[in-house]
Amino acid sequence: MPIAVVIERPGATSRIRWTDFERWQDVTMTATPLVNQIAVQIVEYIRSKGYEPGTRLVERRLADDLRVSRSPIRGALQLLEQDGVVGPAERGGFVVLKSGDELASPPIEGAASREETYLRVAEERLAGELPDRITENELARRYDLTRSELAELLRRMSKEGWIDRLPGYGWEFLPMLTSLKMYEDSYHFRLVIEPAAILETTFDLDRAAVEASRDAQQRLVDGDIWTVSNAELFDLNSHHHEVIIGCSHNAYFVDALQRIDKTRRLIEYRRSLQREKALIRCREHVQIANLLLDGDNARASSLMYRHLATVSVEKTAH
Repeated sequence: MPIAVVIERPGATSRIRWTDFERWQDVTMTATPLVNQIAVQIVEYIRSKGYEPGTRLVERRLADDLRVSRSPIRGALQLLEQDGVVGPAERGGFVVLKSGDELASPPIEGAASREETYLRVAEERLAGELPDRITENELARRYDLTRSELAELLRRMSKEGWIDRLPGYGWEFLPMLTSLKMYEDSYHFRLVIEPAAILETTFDLDRAAVEASRDAQQRLVDGDIWTVSNAELFDLNSHHHEVIIGCSHNAYFVDALQRIDKTRRLIEYRRSLQREKALIRCREHVQIANLLLDGDNARASSLMYRHLATVSVEKTAH
């Protein structure tokens, strides 16, 4: 394709405007790791601000808010134009083409593939196929992701606590449980702290939180158990345990369980129970909550111990 330049002369001033081909060539040359990272940050910026299509993006403001110079901002916007996230404005610059809602909530038909990508990253991390440190460029290339898809993936992994942004550019995977022995040890530790937390003298029931979590578990029992993903099921179940231990008002208990939940997340995706058994454990969650709401902490503690002991055997035996 020939390279062409259009020279516009508004008044006495000459201005050079490159053709689409040359803009693509320029973007390719400037897609450094920093530009890729800034592109991901701009997607998150659009989403967090709730920008609607047509909203003008001001380079200077983006540079100030993201604390970088305008040069990588410009390169990142050109990358996002290729992905259809932004488009050229009539008077120069860029406008939003996809709203924050669209970037935060992918179409239903794409949800399955994105969940598949997420679980593939988790599986390959557990298998040692991903390095401790990785760049956006490497992730996008390995999993064939657009900037908006990459931003969504990184946002989810970061929120769930198994990856963190490095200073400068790039990301670092955080320590996770990877061996069966470590996984078993985590359950043995929970057998000690969770039943004990319910019997603490400082235990003060957060009735609203426990009722809300119990109701979510009841919805699983009533049928949602068959439709939720492994990741959603993990979130609901771990949240239930964290709500209960939070009522102990013992910071060490609470912090310990939250740390364990973060480090066991990936291995839980591998070792999720068959849904028939998971249904029984969700019923036990409801029973424990009801005992607490009735003020029978002793029986709730006993059932919590039996519940954890059973789950531990079920998950480490298969």
